[in-house]
Amino acid sequence: QVQLVESGGGLVQAGGSLRLSCAASGRAFSGYCMAWFRQAPGKEREFVAAITWNGGSSVYSDSVKGRFAISRDNVKNTVYLQMNGLEPEDTAVYYCTRGKGGYYRGSSQDDFDYWGQGTQVTVSS
Repeated sequence: QVQLVESGGGLVQAGGSLRLSCAASGRAFSGYCMAWFRQAPGKEREFVAAITWNGGSSVYSDSVKGRFAISRDNVKNTVYLQMNGLEPEDTAVYYCTRGKGGYYRGSSQDDFDYWGQGTQVTVSS
């Protein structure tokens, strides 16, 4: 069993920055791809970013590319999402999730198994 706990969300003005963290406990963190998804009110959950098991490669959605950066620390069992240049459209609950393998397979929720409870990010205009 793997438990994922997100933190770092909050209220920020447009153009500001936030850094989300996701701490993993239990077995099997370092050998797996990790990702962030988000869900805005009234919308479906969408892929944001993913990072391979060793941090060697990362993938981003077009909407956040160039503004967000995903990273991980396999000693601390933690994955991060640095969010810069935040826009009101980034307002959502952000979820951390573990992939089903060490490498990125796709952006579908079915490609991921364990999920955190989410952390709210609100960007005011």
